[in-house]
Amino acid sequence: MSDQTDKTTAWMCDKCHQALVTQKVKVRYLEGNFEVELLKCPTCNMVLISEELALGKILEVEKSLEDK
Repeated sequence: MSDQTDKTTAWMCDKCHQALVTQKVKVRYLEGNFEVELLKCPTCNMVLISEELALGKILEVEKSLEDK
């Protein structure tokens, strides 16, 4: 079984109807570049950022960067 198959989830891409996989993606905010593991469509490369993540950890990082 491939590494990509091991990381599939129940989430599906609405556009491509493919199962999303957990992959490292590059995220850019202000002047910072970060590499994080997020759910991503293997076909169209759209990334899913859950509400929990957006209102939790990402919000913390955003506030921290803006305070600098």
